[in-house]
Amino acid sequence: MTDLTDKVAIVTGASRGIGRAIALLLAMQGAKVVCVARSADDLLDVAHKINGLAVPADISDEDDAQNIVEVALRHYGRLDMIICNAGVGSFDLLEDVDAAEWDRIFSVNVKGTFLVCKAAAPHFKLQGHGHIVGIASDVSKRTFVTGAAYGASKYAQDAVLSALRKEMRPHGVKVSTVYPGLVDTYFNGSQPGGPEAEKTHLRPIDVAQAVRYILEAPPHVVVDELMLHPLTQDY
Repeated sequence: MTDLTDKVAIVTGASRGIGRAIALLLAMQGAKVVCVARSADDLLDVAHKINGLAVPADISDEDDAQNIVEVALRHYGRLDMIICNAGVGSFDLLEDVDAAEWDRIFSVNVKGTFLVCKAAAPHFKLQGHGHIVGIASDVSKRTFVTGAAYGASKYAQDAVLSALRKEMRPHGVKVSTVYPGLVDTYFNGSQPGGPEAEKTHLRPIDVAQAVRYILEAPPHVVVDELMLHPLTQDY
């Protein structure tokens, strides 16, 4: 297994939910974590808990995305892993989706993943190792009513990561994609912790444990894709 002690990881969307759980778990395994999100207050709280580095940023902005990688390298002198977790979504019939909302969803879910990976790729290729993990969704593989905007963004994000996997493999760099089903988080304005959620939803720590499993795989092993659901969710 790969030891995560002293490895440096960037986690986007680290202020709440899945990203927060990933940041906390990686720190427990000895990794040094660069926590990224737009919400500075929540981000600082997470970074303080794990003695990590907080970098408030908008990953859909190219300068911000490049700066995240540069700050990690300046502060820690290395970069080993990036977990592209930040994401947004809303759900309406296609005819009711506002064009600005469509752009917002694609800007974070697709452009944000593209820009962060673009900033890190040259460094990973030069050093001959590294690991990018994208948190996509099971809707990267299926469609549903009111899911046109969010689902299309996740299909596109999956395509970015799948192409990048082929580009980076010859350089010794791993690219993995996680496809969670329903997760009990603040996503789309939800309030986590409801009485039924334990039966019907994954918890953020469940997804974080999947990420840990992927990152701790032996150096010669890459987990290309990993899908997980709550047992009660029909897929």
